[in-house]
Amino acid sequence: MALGYCLGSLYSRGFDLRERRKILLSLGFASIGLFILLRSGNWYGDAAHWSVQKNSLFSVLSFLNVTKYPPSLMYTLMTLGPALIVLSLLEKRLDWLGKIIIPIGRVPLFFYILHIFLIHGLAVIAVVISGRPWTDMIIVTLANSSESPWLKGYGFSLAGTYMVWILVILLLYPVCRWYDGYKTNHKEKWWLSYL
Repeated sequence: MALGYCLGSLYSRGFDLRERRKILLSLGFASIGLFILLRSGNWYGDAAHWSVQKNSLFSVLSFLNVTKYPPSLMYTLMTLGPALIVLSLLEKRLDWLGKIIIPIGRVPLFFYILHIFLIHGLAVIAVVISGRPWTDMIIVTLANSSESPWLKGYGFSLAGTYMVWILVILLLYPVCRWYDGYKTNHKEKWWLSYL
């Protein structure tokens, strides 16, 4: 988030588009390069070290297996690097898809807060539909919670997870679009810029 505030100046009026693209590409490739350099030697940036595995696929997966919560330096470099490169490539005029998704991009914190409540609500509904009590969603202890016997059998396949992701986007899109319009039409309310 702090990096977002720093990069915000690149999007001020009058900032040269070619210069912005050059800066974003440079930062993106530098982030990826630094990730590869630091991760290859297990020198710094993540408590979980990678190691050579039984085959090259699993070795690559071990290399990419970094700590997300709390986000390690390695996680930050390997996710923001490609994101900055993609951002530089999206400098062109908005096409139809860009015009559709821009309302969510204008209200990111609003979307984030709503999606947490929606996902947890959907999880409770999924548990009840699967025949278990909704109280199973209350995890009393976080220690070894992934190994808890009452969590066996929970979850969706990868395809199911993508379906839930699409459902969450579709359900939140109209609300985000409304809020984006509300923010745009009420610039006198300074506090709206923070949500």
